[in-house]
Amino acid sequence: MATTNGTGPGPLANGQQATGLNIQGGAAIMAPVSAFPNGIPGNAMVVLPIQKPSDELKEKLAAGPLAVTPEQMWGLLGFNGPAVQVQDDQGRPVVIGLDDLLAGLEKHFNDKPDDLARGRVFAQELLKHNRLAKAEVVLSKIVAKGGTGDDWLALGVAQLQQDKLDKAEGTLKGAQNLLKQNPIPAIQLGKLFKQKEEMDKAFEWLDKALEIDAENVDAWAHIFAFLRDRDGDEKALAEIEKRAAGAASARPYVAVQAYYASQKDEEKALEFAKKAVEKNANDALALLSLSAIFGQKGELDQVVKLLQPHEAKMTRDVRLANNYFEALFQSRQLDKVTKLLNALAGSPNAQVKQYAIERSKMVAQYLQQQQQQLAGGTTAKK
Repeated sequence: MATTNGTGPGPLANGQQATGLNIQGGAAIMAPVSAFPNGIPGNAMVVLPIQKPSDELKEKLAAGPLAVTPEQMWGLLGFNGPAVQVQDDQGRPVVIGLDDLLAGLEKHFNDKPDDLARGRVFAQELLKHNRLAKAEVVLSKIVAKGGTGDDWLALGVAQLQQDKLDKAEGTLKGAQNLLKQNPIPAIQLGKLFKQKEEMDKAFEWLDKALEIDAENVDAWAHIFAFLRDRDGDEKALAEIEKRAAGAASARPYVAVQAYYASQKDEEKALEFAKKAVEKNANDALALLSLSAIFGQKGELDQVVKLLQPHEAKMTRDVRLANNYFEALFQSRQLDKVTKLLNALAGSPNAQVKQYAIERSKMVAQYLQQQQQQLAGGTTAKK
């Protein structure tokens, strides 16, 4: 059967694309492959049932395409809840339903409720899948049994996301007391007081976060967002410029650049990305931001010119390595590509090393294809 992924034009029963039809709202269209004689649409997602279809489902499919909810789709595929990938006891990847995963983790924790590590794994999955009320219950038990500052922080975030502002305030303040060198509780408290419309306190906590870590781009991003909401873009930019002038960090400009990039304002994003690099030409996030914009504009020579002096950093930062590699490879500077990958392969950073291995295979495959094309052209001429 085939299902659309919920975006773009949806397929019709006769296999033609529905011009102007935009599928929205989390539904999917299910139909046998035979319903698409002209080929499955490019925006379709193919799913294969792992359990025998019921007679009822067969009758419905025989009548034509069938609309189902995502929950019904997972049930038809044999999963109890959305499919998630986990590892079995031998480290092999397996796919199970989310509800089965959570039920198993809950039983695992309940079997040994004093094993806080089990509770943390359970709470982490609950938070990841937005089961906030249950996560709050589990994290409250962990905190009551002597949890760490990180446990307090996770509990406070769960409470804040449920708009339990008074509870979250106390919990997050407790987390900040335990995590004196961590700016995240202060950032969350800034968000909390923003929701309470107590802006002076919101800015106090964000400033507290920057006292702990002046390079924290999230704190700068929230300051800019709060200023925009309160004063508008022009005054917010003036205030950020004032704050940036008194700081040695490039991160205020990185935060502003990220906002304009998210708004698809390429000109403004480029302006502040350049300011970030001018402020600190060695800041990895500033280099990433500006190189990404140059790459999107197709200005590969500018990416290479910007990043080439920072090759040494790439053995520690796979993001910089990726932007530089892509610019070199797309501009077919293969001698520099080879040199870069050789350097990355010797990195002590496992992520960088793996990246070098994967890209080396890709380059080898590309060169092999080029040789085959050349050989084929030579044979044709003869």
